[in-house]
Amino acid sequence: MSKKEIQTDLAPQAIGPYSQAIDLGDLVFISGQIPLNPETMEVVDGGIREQTRQVMENLAAILKAANLSFANVAKFTIYLTDLTDFSELNQTYAEFLSEPYPARATVEVSQLPKGVKVEMDVIAKR
Repeated sequence: MSKKEIQTDLAPQAIGPYSQAIDLGDLVFISGQIPLNPETMEVVDGGIREQTRQVMENLAAILKAANLSFANVAKFTIYLTDLTDFSELNQTYAEFLSEPYPARATVEVSQLPKGVKVEMDVIAKR
C-alpha cells in the first residue's frame, strides 16, 4: 500500500501530530477540519453558518490539493457541540454540494478544539 501525505497552505496547518490528509491511491482520508482561517490560524468570527462555511472551504482546499472535489466525497462525519445548530449547518453545508449527496453521520459532542461549534472529516474516492 502506498501512503502519501496531502498538504496545502490554503487550509489550516495541523495543530497536532497528524496530516491534513492521507492519500491511499483510490481513497483520500481528510482529517477533521475546524473553522480556522488558514492565514491567521484563528477561529473565524460568527456563528454556526460562518464556522460551517470556513470548514467547508478548508475541506475544499485539501480536496483540491489531492486533485479532487466535493463530487468525490463518499462520506462526511460532522461533529457539533449543539444539535440545535443542525438546520443552519445543513443550509450552509448544502451550498457546497450537489446530488447525489455523500453519506453522512452527524453527532453531538461535548467539546471541540479551540471551543469551536463544528468539525468535519471526509473520505473521498478517486
